[in-house]
Amino acid sequence: MTAHAAVSALAAACPRSRGLTLVEILVALFILSIGLLGLAGLQTASLKFNTSAYYRTQATALAYGLADRMRANRAAAFADDYTVALASPAPDCAAPNAAGTVPQQDISVWRMALACRLPLGNGSVARNGNDFTFTIQWDDSHGKEDPMQFQFTTAL
Repeated sequence: MTAHAAVSALAAACPRSRGLTLVEILVALFILSIGLLGLAGLQTASLKFNTSAYYRTQATALAYGLADRMRANRAAAFADDYTVALASPAPDCAAPNAAGTVPQQDISVWRMALACRLPLGNGSVARNGNDFTFTIQWDDSHGKEDPMQFQFTTAL
């Protein structure tokens, strides 16, 4: 029996099974495409959360960095030279102001770093006795309207 005769005999024995493999392949491709779409969704969510974690890490490092500068210049810190309010965020990474006192230079460098490392980065320092509260805000909206905020309170 030749190969052609075997295929003809099989087709004659099972006339309704023609095209079954094509349907199986289409179903398998459909399931595979749904799985790949799910994988793409997970990758997108992972990227969003990693970016948010990166911004929070940058905000933490910037707050601790200014706190260390204030510890190095305690007299000026307790004279409220480092106390600043939230201002409108800088639109870009402008060069820091090199003129002025050491606290003014520190604040200028800090604000420049906020603008460069965080989207619409903004910060404030408030004093309450011996405690200083650092507040850093940035736009990590992902569909939300409120900016993200990191607060850090320390005693000098």
